Amino acid sequence: MLEQIIDIVRRAGDIVLSAHDIQNVTREKHGPADLVTQYDEAVQVFLRQELLKLLPEAEFFGEEGERPALTHPWIFVVDPIDGTTNFTRRMNCSSVSVALVHNGQTEYGVVYNPFVGELFAAQRGCGATLNGAPIRASSRDAAHAIVACGSTIYDRSYTDRHFAILRHLYDRCLDYRRFASAALDCCMVACGRAEIFFECRLSPWDYAAGSLIAQEAGGVAVRLDGSFLDPLRPGSVFITNAACREMRQGLPE
Repeated sequence: MLEQIIDIVRRAGDIVLSAHDIQNVTREKHGPADLVTQYDEAVQVFLRQELLKLLPEAEFFGEEGERPALTHPWIFVVDPIDGTTNFTRRMNCSSVSVALVHNGQTEYGVVYNPFVGELFAAQRGCGATLNGAPIRASSRDAAHAIVACGSTIYDRSYTDRHFAILRHLYDRCLDYRRFASAALDCCMVACGRAEIFFECRLSPWDYAAGSLIAQEAGGVAVRLDGSFLDPLRPGSVFITNAACREMRQGLPE
C-alpha cells in the first residue's frame, strides 16, 4: 500500500511542477492569508481519483471541497498543496501530503516536496524514510535545538499565544525557522533538521501524514496540552525529538 501511495503522490507532484502563470489562477478563500489555486484543485481531483481507485471503500478528506462524514474505517486525509502562499510566490517550499487513517489512527503517511525532489514516507511500525533511506530524529538537546513554527495566520486570535510560546522556546533553544508548510515542518523534525515544531491550530490535512513520519523517526507528536494528536480533528500541534519532549512543560497558555 505504501509504495502505491508514494507513486500516486509523485505523479501529483508532477502536476505541481507543471504550474505556470500561477498568479492568474489564484483566488482568496477567506482572505489574503488563505489562498487556493487551480493547481490545488487539479491535484486534489487527481489524488481523489487515484487514491479511491486504490482503496474504493475509503472516504476522502481533502482541504479543498466538501467535508465528508468521517464515518468509514479508512479515510484518506489530503492536502494537495501544503504551503500555497509559498507556491504562488515560487519559493519552492510546498508539499503534497497524503495520510491514510484507519479507525482514527494514521497508518501511512507521505509528504513530497517536488521542487527539491524530497519524499518523506512512513508506515506505522515500520520506520520513516526520505527518498527510500531510513531517517531518524536528532538527539540534540534544547540548547542546540532549532524550533520550526507556523503562525496560525488564518485565525489571529492565536497571535498573542503564538508569540508567547515562540519567545519561551527561543529563550531556551538555539534559534527558530518558519517554513510555512506544516507537513514539511513535521518532516524537518523527522530527519533531524529541526528538533521542535509547534503551531497553535492546524487542520488535519496539515499534519496527519507528517506527524506519523515524525513519530516513526523516533519523535513525539501531541497537542500543546499533551493530549492525543487526532488526525481527523483540528487543533494545536507539538512535535519534538525525544530529547526535547519536556520542552512542552511550562509553555504559556
